[in-house]
Amino acid sequence: MTIDSGTESAVALQHFREEVRSFIAAALPDELRIRVERGYDLLSREDHSFWQKQLHARGWAAPGWPVEHGGAGWSAMQRQIFDDECARASCPRTQPQGIKMVGPIIYTYGTEAQKERFLGPILRADEWWCQGYSEPGAGSDLAALSTSAVREGDQYRVNGQKIWTTLAHWADWMFCLVRTDSSGRRQEGITFLLIDMKTPGIRIQPIRTLDLAHHTNEVFFDDVLVPVENRIGEEGRGWTYAKALLAHERTGIAELGRARERLDRLKRLTRDHTLHGGRLLRDGAFRTQVAQLEVDILAAEATTLRLLEGSAEPALSSVLKLRGSELTQRLSRLNFEALGPHALRLDLDQAERAPREDDPLPSYATGRSVEYLRWRALTVAGGTSEIQRNIIAKLAFGE
Repeated sequence: MTIDSGTESAVALQHFREEVRSFIAAALPDELRIRVERGYDLLSREDHSFWQKQLHARGWAAPGWPVEHGGAGWSAMQRQIFDDECARASCPRTQPQGIKMVGPIIYTYGTEAQKERFLGPILRADEWWCQGYSEPGAGSDLAALSTSAVREGDQYRVNGQKIWTTLAHWADWMFCLVRTDSSGRRQEGITFLLIDMKTPGIRIQPIRTLDLAHHTNEVFFDDVLVPVENRIGEEGRGWTYAKALLAHERTGIAELGRARERLDRLKRLTRDHTLHGGRLLRDGAFRTQVAQLEVDILAAEATTLRLLEGSAEPALSSVLKLRGSELTQRLSRLNFEALGPHALRLDLDQAERAPREDDPLPSYATGRSVEYLRWRALTVAGGTSEIQRNIIAKLAFGE
């Protein structure tokens, strides 16, 4: 169902919501739903690919893409409803590197051959992507990157290192910023390349994060040869494409579609007498924090809708990244506190597997310790909160 944004009504939107719920009920296996509920960030590549293929078969693989490139043609409100229902139903998260990040760059700036080659596999989750941006000496100051690409005829020779590369160990391809010129302004010498991760000379080294899981990596390039035909746009114009992509990344990191589900989980924990004997229901300070979170989530959802509707306000993506990452941390902290002594369990294995029959925690309450530790990184990933505030000040106030 596609609803025109100028004529959508409450009745039509409710019908769409019911359509989404019916699809999820039919397409999402209970076993996968339970594992997502316990720790969706700990799923396998196969889990995520299964769900993406279900969405693709339904025509919903890329709600935000133009219809001509495989998008669903939905209004902004439909996209928000879809995200809300997927979160509430514990659907696997759409991995953002392909659908939400490099896909829009390819269909906006890529050649026809690149669109033909890459967009279909992204939609079907046949190929996975990772992002080659951050380096040991270039994180929030991304223009300081030094990974080099020297052109040799119809190919580039790439040498250098990337770090904090999420899911590089699963990826078939990397979209990568490289330096092709050091003679002018730092931003003017950057080029955007698509790199096959099976190319000789690429080495991946895992990084274990605070939650003890393997999400992120270091990636080393030693004389890696990349065809010139895998360059997006013009040489030296990569900074322009990177800025467009960062807007998509920052909105995705905010994960506001999941905030409502995490708030519902927190309310369930608050009401669960088996965990704390109803103490939290009588705790006025705790209830005030929950109420404030709900107000802040409503405000963030309204801001998200403005962005989905095509608002041209340049600072919105940074506003959402800043608010969304902080909201997620507040939610994870309160969920953690609501568990009381159970929060001491670092139940990584329990979050990845089916529930034990003798587990004293209800299924929805497991995995929260892992989640709490994992989300400490949100105010750093995709540009620190301090950087986001600088961007907001510059774009919104001219400071």
